[in-house]
Amino acid sequence: MTDAIRGMGQRVESLSHGQRERLAYIDFRLYFFGELGRPDLIERFGVAPAGATRDLALYREVAPQNITFDGSNKVYRIGQAFSPLFDHASPRVLSALALGFGDGVDAAQQPLLPCESPTALCNPRMDVLAPICRAIHAKQPVSIRYHSMSSGESERVIAPFALVDTGLRWHARAFDRKSGEFRDFVLTRIETPTLLDEEPPVNERPDSDIQWTRIVELDFVPHPRLERPEIIKMDYGMTDGSIRMRVRAAVAGYMLLRWSVDCSPDHRLKEEQYRLWLSDPLALYGVENANLAPGYQAPSSFKKR
Repeated sequence: MTDAIRGMGQRVESLSHGQRERLAYIDFRLYFFGELGRPDLIERFGVAPAGATRDLALYREVAPQNITFDGSNKVYRIGQAFSPLFDHASPRVLSALALGFGDGVDAAQQPLLPCESPTALCNPRMDVLAPICRAIHAKQPVSIRYHSMSSGESERVIAPFALVDTGLRWHARAFDRKSGEFRDFVLTRIETPTLLDEEPPVNERPDSDIQWTRIVELDFVPHPRLERPEIIKMDYGMTDGSIRMRVRAAVAGYMLLRWSVDCSPDHRLKEEQYRLWLSDPLALYGVENANLAPGYQAPSSFKKR
C-alpha cells in the first residue's frame, strides 16, 4: 500500500459516518455510472445544495484523480485514473443496482434481524461490472474478451442495455456485433471491457430486441399431483386458483427455471420442488430460451397421453 493510498484511507476514517456515507455514494455513482451531479446527492440524502457542494469538494480533495468536472454540462465525471475509494462488495452492489439502495459503506453491515439466505456462488468482478454499468448508463458499446461454452474465447463488441439476474448468475443483455444478434453475456465470462466513444445504431438498441420488448403472460396453478392445492394457493397468494406473471420473453426461461415451474404439457414432473404448473405451455411459443423451462416441449413434440 502506497503512502498516498494509506493517507486517503486514514482521511476517510477520520470523517463522520454521515460524511463517509455521502462520499461512498459519490464513489459508487462514479464507479458504476461514470457521472453524478449535485442533484443526485440532494435527492439521495436530503442535504442542502451547499452541503452537496461541500461533499463533492471534499471527495475531490481526498481523491482528486477519481473525479473531473464537466463545466458545460455541470456534472462530475469519472477520472481516467479512477481507483475506488471504498470497498464495493459485489452482493451489495448488485442489490443496489437491482433494488435501488445501497452505497458501499460498511461492507460488513449486520442485518437488522437474524437472517439467512443462499450464498451466491457466482459473483462478477467489480472491474468488469463497473464498466458494463457505465456502458449501459451512457448507452455506449463496449469491447470485451468473452469466454463462450460453445465457441471458446473471442474478442467482441457488444452494446449492453440491461442487467439480468437469473437467480444463479448475472448477465448483460446486449446486441452482439459478432453474431448480429441480441444475446445474454454472463458477466463472470467477460474480461477487459473497454467503453467505445460512439453511439449504437438503431438496430442495436433495446427497442429492436424482439425478445426483450415482447411480454409473455404466464398462468401458474398448483401442481395437479399435490393432494392439498389450497396450501399452495396460500403460499403464493393466489386468487381464483392461479397466479399470473408478466415477464419479458428474454428472461422467461430463466424465471421458470428459478421458480421450479413444471412446464410440461401433461404435468409429468413429479419431483418435490415442482409445486407449480404452467397451465398453458403454448404461452412459451416463440420464446428463444424456453428450453430452459423445466419439462418444456416444443408444440410440435406435444404427445397425447
